[in-house]
This record gives sequence, structure tokens and C-alpha cells, in this order.
Amino acid sequence: MKGNPAKGFNYLVRGFKLVTQPGLRLFVLIPLTINIVIFSVLIGATISEFYGWIEAIMNWVPDFLSFIRWVLWPMALVLILTVIMYSFSVIANIIASPFNGLLAEKVEEMLTGSEVDGYETIGKAILAFPKSISREVAKLAYYIPLALTVLVISFIPVVNAVAPILWFLLGTWMMVIQYCDYPMDNNRRSFSAMKQAIAVDRLTSAGFGAGVMAGTMIPLINFIIMPAAVCGATVYWVEELKPLTPKPTRKGPPALT
Repeated sequence: MKGNPAKGFNYLVRGFKLVTQPGLRLFVLIPLTINIVIFSVLIGATISEFYGWIEAIMNWVPDFLSFIRWVLWPMALVLILTVIMYSFSVIANIIASPFNGLLAEKVEEMLTGSEVDGYETIGKAILAFPKSISREVAKLAYYIPLALTVLVISFIPVVNAVAPILWFLLGTWMMVIQYCDYPMDNNRRSFSAMKQAIAVDRLTSAGFGAGVMAGTMIPLINFIIMPAAVCGATVYWVEELKPLTPKPTRKGPPALT
């Protein structure tokens, strides 16, 4: 497979550095605020149930495997964290999608010195919210069949021991799709073209997505991970993904299809 996981992770590191740039702070502020509010509210609402969910998963462990519960417990922890934090990220990204697109636009303009025909202003981003939902729905439609497949595996005795790994890998892949889509959508690349591009550079994409997925699980880091991931994905787009995609096939404002 083509690519370099370390290079992909470094794009995320560069994204963290970009969120502090003076010219981007205003455009970082809105998605950052949305992410903090969503994660704070949802974590507060679910924290009391957290260990109960882990124990519910552990109850599925057959009696003959009870002697390795100490190994399976942390795997159950990873499973719950992956599913919950990815779900929180989906909600935050749906609400913040036009502002993430605007941030990606400004990052690309900073990196290239060329204007991107996108939202341009916060006001236009707000007005584009209904249209941006269609792209987020496309991501959910892509994710749900994959998630259902992994969910079925999660209930198969013995085989379900690998479920936490599968959930993390699925979350990793979806994080790449989620964030690389913003700069690609700004540049009128179709959803299918976006998926093909990140698949070509699969190992680099995996390094980026794994970093983002892990970041959603780390307290405090998960508050700033969304704008940092948008910035990092835009750097990835400018430096590697852009040549891998065909020319635009549609016209009009971002997030129409």
C-alpha cells in the first residue's frame, strides 16, 4: 500500500500549529466553540453510564474465557470510547460543517496564496448550512452499512474479540473522510473522487485518521481536535491529495452534493 503513516500523523501535528496562526484565529473560534460545547454536554450526559456499558459488553464474554477478562476489559474500554467519541464527532461536525468548510478555505488560501471560490465570510457560511447538510448525510450513508457490519461481528462469540480493533479502524477511516472532505468539497471534488484519492494514499491517510481518532479520546485534546483536523486535512489536500483527484465535475457553492 502506498503512503507513510508517520507523514499522515504529521499533517495533524501541523494542523495543531496552524490553529494558532493570527490570520486563522477568527475562523478557528466558531468550530472550536461548537466542539467544546458538544463534547462537554455529551460527555456530561453519558459519563454516569460509561462503566455500565463496559460491564454490559463484558457480560457477553463466554464463561470459558473468563480467565482473560483482564485483557478483554481494556478492549471493551477502547470499543466504547471509539464508538462514543466518533458519535460525538459526527454530531459536532454536522453542526459545524459550514464553518469547517470556511476554515479549510482560509487555510488553503494561506498555504497557496490563491483565492478559493468558497464561503468567503462567516455570514455566507451560516446561510449555506442547509446545503452543507447534504454532504454530511452522504458521509453517514457511507458509514452506516460499514458500522452495521462491524456491529454484527461484535455480537459473534470469540470473533468479537477483534471488534474493538475493527471499530477503531473504521473510526480512523471515517475521520479521514470527514476532514479531507472539507477542502475537497470547497474545490468541487465529488464525494466519490474524495474517497478514491485518500484510498490511493492509504497509509498516509491511515496515519492522519488514527491521530484524529486517538485525539478524540484524550481529554482537552478532544476539544480542539476538530479545527486542528480541518487545518491538517487541508495541508494534506494541498500537498498530496489535489493531484490525485480529477478536475471539478460540478459548479456552484460548496456542499451541494
